[in-house]
Amino acid sequence: MTATASRFIVEGRVQGVFFRDSTRRVAEPLGLSGHAINLPDGTVEVVACGPAHAVDELRRWLATGPRMAEVTRVTETDAELVDTGTFTTG
Repeated sequence: MTATASRFIVEGRVQGVFFRDSTRRVAEPLGLSGHAINLPDGTVEVVACGPAHAVDELRRWLATGPRMAEVTRVTETDAELVDTGTFTTG
């Protein structure tokens, strides 16, 4: 199983719609570690580390997010692979 790490910037109506907690609820059962945090510019940063197939599944979910979100764009870059064993929100 190949581990990978990605950093996503999610744009649109993604703050105040439970995006971070919903992301955590999707990431944890997938065995991903990382975080979802609000950024000052109104976007959400998601860093996900774990099996490549799990990061792929989270990537697909981020394109729509939770029910109340309106995702307009998701940008992905490579991230440092750090397995903290937890997925946090901040």
